[in-house]
Amino acid sequence: MHYWKKLTRNEIRQRVDEALKQNINYYEQSILGIPASHLDGNVFNKDAAFLDNAPFLKTMVDNPNHIGCHTMGESEPFFAGTQKLEQELIGIVAEDILNCEHDAYDGYVASGGTEANIQAIWIYRNLFKKEFGAAYNEMCILCSEDSHYSMHKAGNVLHLDVVTVPVTDSSREITPESVDQQIQKAKASGKKYFIVVANMMTTMFGSVDDISVYSDALTKAGVQFKIHIDGAFGGFVYPFSTNSEVMTFANPLVSSVTLDAHKMVQAPFGTGIFIARKGLIDNVFTNEAQYVSGLDATLIGSRSGANAVAVWMILQTYGPHDWFEKIHILNHRSNWLCKQLEDTGVEFYRHPGSNIVTIRARFIPKELAHKYGLVPDQHNDNPQWYKIVIMEHVHIDRLIPFVEDLKELLHS
Repeated sequence: MHYWKKLTRNEIRQRVDEALKQNINYYEQSILGIPASHLDGNVFNKDAAFLDNAPFLKTMVDNPNHIGCHTMGESEPFFAGTQKLEQELIGIVAEDILNCEHDAYDGYVASGGTEANIQAIWIYRNLFKKEFGAAYNEMCILCSEDSHYSMHKAGNVLHLDVVTVPVTDSSREITPESVDQQIQKAKASGKKYFIVVANMMTTMFGSVDDISVYSDALTKAGVQFKIHIDGAFGGFVYPFSTNSEVMTFANPLVSSVTLDAHKMVQAPFGTGIFIARKGLIDNVFTNEAQYVSGLDATLIGSRSGANAVAVWMILQTYGPHDWFEKIHILNHRSNWLCKQLEDTGVEFYRHPGSNIVTIRARFIPKELAHKYGLVPDQHNDNPQWYKIVIMEHVHIDRLIPFVEDLKELLHS
């Protein structure tokens, strides 16, 4: 591990305090040119005693702005201390989790997986336009029908068509036949450049796409393509629950990856992570942002440095080995639930190593779904599936009443 080491609470507090001291101090320095300040002191008391032992809240009050991408060299010097912690966080994710070579990547803490996915698609749209003179109507987003709705949002924002590939009903897999068929249809309509979004655990099913199915079909079709991994849910799970590196930068076909720390990492909402191979993010530099040191290549622009610090704190608190154990505890609970469903004769889907268990809706009475907060695949009168996500708070003791209620309702 290059960056990821388990730290004590005291070590983490000291590191954050040191970082904040390297940032500007609005209270003591005459900072006149920045359209920003600390949080309003009439509401948020910077001298509250508990802040000394609450580094995340202390960072929130100091209010650093992490505008820009801090893996690219020059950044706003006013917040250099906490920016360095974000750089370390990106290093942990890119190198120690996603197997990228040292300093061969760029990345930043985004507002969430939606923004990170749009960031990737924006990059490849501009890349195809710059390198091949591609028109927007010659490009498309290629993804499975189980992909997150952010692909359609990206298509709308970036003026790109979205080509969805059907998946098998029971295994939630894309097939060579279905992928090839959709590519041929897209080619017939004039598409020559494909932005592929492959899923590292989908939001509804936890299913994982086979990248080679996409790459083989696209190579055979003789078209240009780039592959982005949507690991918004699975990025902090799949690399630890499987030995496969195919969804990481160890696979030369992978150009970028999305992760969400505000899901499995339990960070504050607004902590998505975007990682791309070095040089790709250059395609979205906003040259008009001349007043920003180092310019800006992110979709979001200004963003809270406190959120990046929060994710850094969480991962450094666990370290790689405790995180591995955490994921395997969640998988143990998932295994237990699946065994109960099998014994009861309930049909469900679960990808190996996933902590999402999705149950056929015909086995789940609506009152049971409402009681336990199960999420349907569609909010209408005819859902086909309900999902259970085994999060930190979902202990087996909490699953037992659900299983007992399910058995009672089914048997009655």
